[in-house]
Amino acid sequence: MKMLKKSIVYVVLAVLVVTQVYPLFWLLTYSLKTNEEILGGSFFALPETPRWSNYQEAFESGSYLQYLSNSVFVTGVTMICVILLSSMTAYAITRFRWRYGGIVMLVFLVGMMIPMQATLLPLMVIFKNVNILNTHLSLILPYVAFQTPIAVFILSGFMRSIPHEIEESAYMDGANIYRIFRSIILPISIPPVMTVCILTFINIWNEYIMAATFISSEKLKTLPFGIYTFVSQYTVNYGNIGAYLVMGALPVIIIYFLLSERITKGMVAGAVKG
Repeated sequence: MKMLKKSIVYVVLAVLVVTQVYPLFWLLTYSLKTNEEILGGSFFALPETPRWSNYQEAFESGSYLQYLSNSVFVTGVTMICVILLSSMTAYAITRFRWRYGGIVMLVFLVGMMIPMQATLLPLMVIFKNVNILNTHLSLILPYVAFQTPIAVFILSGFMRSIPHEIEESAYMDGANIYRIFRSIILPISIPPVMTVCILTFINIWNEYIMAATFISSEKLKTLPFGIYTFVSQYTVNYGNIGAYLVMGALPVIIIYFLLSERITKGMVAGAVKG
């Protein structure tokens, strides 16, 4: 029975691996095909001759570096703001004894349930009235707002498990609240902080709906917009689109594989005390 259970588990894991890895393999082969192979041949067939020039054309014609720099800037600023706001909020909710801590936490939990699409029109009107529409700030503000609730949820779960004796000892030594947070709580919370960084990066890097709604200037557009460079009124260069998708997804894939273990540790950190 043990061997049978192990076999079933391995089969299930193998199926999951195939279903998760095969789309990436298919995208790689897709990016190495010509339009004739994509449109006329088998959809799942390997390319007859890998067309590596698709990557060069995608890099040069798709303004890859410009869109990449915009994505790096928006994502980086968003991550910094989310970490600062969520860590301070989680610290206040979990470590301070005040009447409205539970209500504030409930507000953030409710914020996790609000769909992004429901806020597009009111945000567009607000940004237009305050003259920040078509700027990177119009992306960073809603990104921070939508990523902060889940970050507060993750960090607060960890901070609740930190013994209060650590703070009491630091307070007896003369440390104030800001020093305790900066020198003790934040360094201890590195595992969940890394998790928040990675999840925020993954969610923001390829976000398109808000970027398409709030940004119209070519100089400010982010990486997903580069795909439209290869779409014209009469033709579509599918091979270049595939190559551009691979280059756009590559940073996310690399970071996830390098730091995936930290995501798991950060998610379960604080779940068990001691």
